[in-house]
Amino acid sequence: MAPMERLDRLERVTDLLLVLLDAPQPLSLREIADRVPGYPDPSNHDALRQAFERDKRLLRDEGVPVESARIDGPDQVGYRIDPDRYFLPELELTLEEQAALNLAVAGVHGAEATGRSALSKLGALAARAGLDVGSGGEPVAPLVALPMVDELASLPVLHAALASSSMVGFVYRGEQRRVDPASLRFRRGRWYLLAHDRDRDEPRTFRVDRISGLPEVGPPGSSSLPPGFDPAGTLGTQPWRYAEGEELAVDVAVDALFAGSVVRDVGAEAVTERGADGSVTVRLAVTDLDALVSWVLGFLDHAEVLGPPRARGAVVARLEAAAAHLDHLADAARPAPRLATAAERSAAERPVAQR
Repeated sequence: MAPMERLDRLERVTDLLLVLLDAPQPLSLREIADRVPGYPDPSNHDALRQAFERDKRLLRDEGVPVESARIDGPDQVGYRIDPDRYFLPELELTLEEQAALNLAVAGVHGAEATGRSALSKLGALAARAGLDVGSGGEPVAPLVALPMVDELASLPVLHAALASSSMVGFVYRGEQRRVDPASLRFRRGRWYLLAHDRDRDEPRTFRVDRISGLPEVGPPGSSSLPPGFDPAGTLGTQPWRYAEGEELAVDVAVDALFAGSVVRDVGAEAVTERGADGSVTVRLAVTDLDALVSWVLGFLDHAEVLGPPRARGAVVARLEAAAAHLDHLADAARPAPRLATAAERSAAERPVAQR
């Protein structure tokens, strides 16, 4: 199989995985062929069936639970992937376990490359448990930024305040805040404090790396959350609104492959345009541009920021920085030119007639 054919099949299998995960009901073979680029035309049923069976077998061999079920219609059998069976279960780490994890990573030089990689993997294993995935690796412009543990001086202080049920005061974006902390969450490479703002009498979310200086912690037991306070509801599901900041209206185009899942996440009211090919354009109210960039790049070439220029420029800057970093790694891996030996230099210096 030629390299391009292998690449095409890899892309097709990846798209198949995403389509089956996104399907609320089993899809017929014809529906799969319509939604997944790269399959033979449904009119050639035997070729389509053969290609799909190869891809289905590959997914199942890798442990993906591709389910089949009886459906109405000529195909009779439909396929989907149950997300609850595919994704890892929630870790449901307690507050003490989260604090221990943070301190353990910091204690083994978590800001170094090895520690950052380990922290990233732990975050990935904790997906959907409030410790969602950030991208580890080198500190030079990763697609999803992961702050170094020792840059977050406020983090252990906030953990201690939560453990002692203490109110906290700190400066955030140049303004003094007094809050009753409720939870710390790790989402898309950032730590967030979920709290009740005493002065505003409202739930608020704060990015820990934007807290200036060290927080001031009140006496044990001085924190008091309102009845029914829901930390998970405070954080929500939209990473570009996790933290406070200047609100920016950003237009994002999403192709048909992810349009359904994006509309479910952001709400139909965010859709400003629907394409004939199934794509959508959504307008998002963004308070954390870094988080939006990470979210968009997670879709690879299936999503694009259309505007405003400030938001589009942030995506371009992240991609250019990542490309420069990859070029640097490629240059470092390229072998140095071999130096000529003394005999080779002597031979090269002799006149042609003497050779």
